[in-house]
Order: sequence, then C-alpha cells, then structure tokens
Amino acid sequence: MKKIIPILFLICCPFTIVLAQNATVCIPGSQIRKITSNIVSGQEYELQISLPSGYEKSNKKYPVVYLMDSQWDFPLVTSIYGEQYFDGFIPEVILVGVTWGGVNPNPDSLRARDYTPTKEARLTQSGGADKFLDFMKTELFPFIESNYRVDTENRSLMGCSLGGLFTIYTMFTHTEMFSGYIAASPAVGWDNEILYQFEKVFSKKTLAKPIRLYMTVGDVERGRPIFEKLSNFIIKNQYPNLSAKSKVLENTGHSGTKTETYSRGLQYVFERNKLNLNSEIIKKYVGIYQSANGEKVEIKNEKNQLTFYYSEQNKVPLFVDTEKHFYGIHEFFNIYFNETNGKITGFDLALFGGTQTLKKL
Repeated sequence: MKKIIPILFLICCPFTIVLAQNATVCIPGSQIRKITSNIVSGQEYELQISLPSGYEKSNKKYPVVYLMDSQWDFPLVTSIYGEQYFDGFIPEVILVGVTWGGVNPNPDSLRARDYTPTKEARLTQSGGADKFLDFMKTELFPFIESNYRVDTENRSLMGCSLGGLFTIYTMFTHTEMFSGYIAASPAVGWDNEILYQFEKVFSKKTLAKPIRLYMTVGDVERGRPIFEKLSNFIIKNQYPNLSAKSKVLENTGHSGTKTETYSRGLQYVFERNKLNLNSEIIKKYVGIYQSANGEKVEIKNEKNQLTFYYSEQNKVPLFVDTEKHFYGIHEFFNIYFNETNGKITGFDLALFGGTQTLKKL
C-alpha cells in the first residue's frame, strides 16, 4: 500500500542559529512570538513555537508541551520531537519554548528568579516561581489558546536543573496546570530540600485527572543521592492518579541528561494503552479491507491479537488504545475503525503525513 507523502510547510522564523556571517539556519515549522507580562514586573518573554507539519491543513486540537530554558534547548527538543513522532511513540504536538526577551537578557539570573520556589540568601533575585506560574496560567496559556488550536486538557511541562526543580514544584503545588511532567537533573536540593514541605500538601490532594512524572539524574552527578532520595520517596508513596518513573542515566553528567530525559519523558507522558479485548470483540475487526485505489490489506486474529497484513511477508502487530483506536509501534501507524449499527464498515489509516480510508469487503 502506498503511503501519503507529507508536505511540510516552512516558516522562516526569526529564531536562528548563526553559523557564519550572513548564514542562518531556520527550524522548519517554527515561529517566534513575544508576550510582555504584567505579573512578572513587565518582563518580556520570547516564545519559540514549533507547529506540527499538518497544522495548517487540519482543524484538530493538539497537545502542548511547554519547554523551560528554550534559549538553550529548543533546537534539541524539536529534533527529539521529530524522531519520536516519526517512530510513532508520541502524537503531533505544539511545542512552546519559553525564554526571556528584552535587551540583553541574562538567562542565568532570570531563571534563578522565575524557576525557584523560595528565596535563598545567596541568590537575592530568587523565589519567583509562584509569580511565573501565575504568568503562565493567566497570561501565557490564554495567549497560546487564543492563537493556536490546542487541547486545553493535555499540557506537559519539562525542564532541566532549576527548570526541573520548577517542574516538580509545579506538580506539587499547581498540579492541575499540566497532565505530564518531565524533569531532567532537577535541583531538588534547593533551599535545604524544601520540596518535601510542598509534597506534604500534594499528598493530601485528590487529583481530578491522572498525571505522569518522568525524572532522571546522571550517575556521576554530585546531587545523585539527594535525587534518589526524593524519587524513591515519590514512587514509594504511590499517590492515587500519579504515575511516576525515575531513572539514573549511565555515564552521564548534569547537562547530558537532557537528550535521553526528554526522549523517554515524552514517550512516558504520552504512553498509550495496551488493552486486552475479548475474542468476540476481536472477531468483528477481522477481514479484508480495500483502499480507494483498489489495493487490499487483511486484518487477522493471531492468538487474540490483531495483525495488519500488507502481504504475508509484511505485517504489523496491532495494540489497543481504545476499542476504536489501534496502533503499531514500528512507526507512526494508527487505525481508527468505523462502525455502523454494530458492524465494522472500514477504518481510517493514519500514517506519517496523511490519512486514507479503507472499506471492509
């Protein structure tokens, strides 16, 4: 069966990487927006936004991933997203990288202000996390949601170091803001491990919806013992409606945790179901299906698992997300079954770059 070839739209954005004089590289599908906060002392924030390749041709609403320290990590995460999406591990998402604008912003100082939950004497500007969260909730979210088609119930937050501290603090104190949390080398030792105080409030919450947390540390980091103490504490507590996973990354230092954390973290927060259906339900999907150009495929039941056959030599095991949505894990491969009066009439096959409909014969 022929696949639909995606047509990528390119936005030649102001966000560039300078390689040489008069030579720039634009990240396809990305753009820059700016927003000035009335909450954080008139601070201008620069939003580095990456849209799915099919955004302009669809009317869908997309999950949003908010990335802290975008001034460093936007190129990295856009690459990771492309890999993970193409391989079928994550859906199409809108990536919103947040960094600081204005004249000669100093990220080292500004992140210490915005990402820390309490004031420490050694950093006089620290302790502004609540103000920054208020900015996100009342200014940033409405801006994104009024300018882009987003799924307001599906937001994820990720950051590294102080950005990771901010991520876990947000989960403990502003839990409802995000459904997924990804923290690389979080600075959990901040202010004498004050996160435990915020955890006490979190432990008494009744979560309205399931959330997921993925966190890592490098095995050679000096902060590893403090990290493992907190991560083990979180996982051991088994909070209702929180799924948490922690990993120590081999032969990895503090900054080096980003690549694997963001890759595995996105896989984890967007992990789909693998349901088991009874044989009677499985049976109704079995059959031969035909595309508009006359090509045929077959779906078989093999030991109570559906398998999609292009041919006898080319097959795809199918996993069950819902009774109408099945997927493969070899690439971006999704089947959405159509049903009329209790009978399967066909399915929509969504591959990387496009969707086609097949009818059941």
